[in-house]
Amino acid sequence: MKVTTKGQVTIPLEIREQLNIQPGAEVDFVIDGNAVKMIPSKKAPQRGLRIVERMRGKATVKMTTDEILALTRGKR
Repeated sequence: MKVTTKGQVTIPLEIREQLNIQPGAEVDFVIDGNAVKMIPSKKAPQRGLRIVERMRGKATVKMTTDEILALTRGKR
């Protein structure tokens, strides 16, 4: 693995899949003796929270929550 002039490296696909590292994931680097460890960032919100925050306030439907739930549950 080569380090680019910008200090970047590519995480191999097998490792990304095994650790479920998605595009946009936030990570931190920790020095451990002569090694560097990459760990999930504790400062960054989880993926689900980021999605909810991005969607917040985007709805255009003028329905109440009860009306939406009635539509999704169907008739009994």
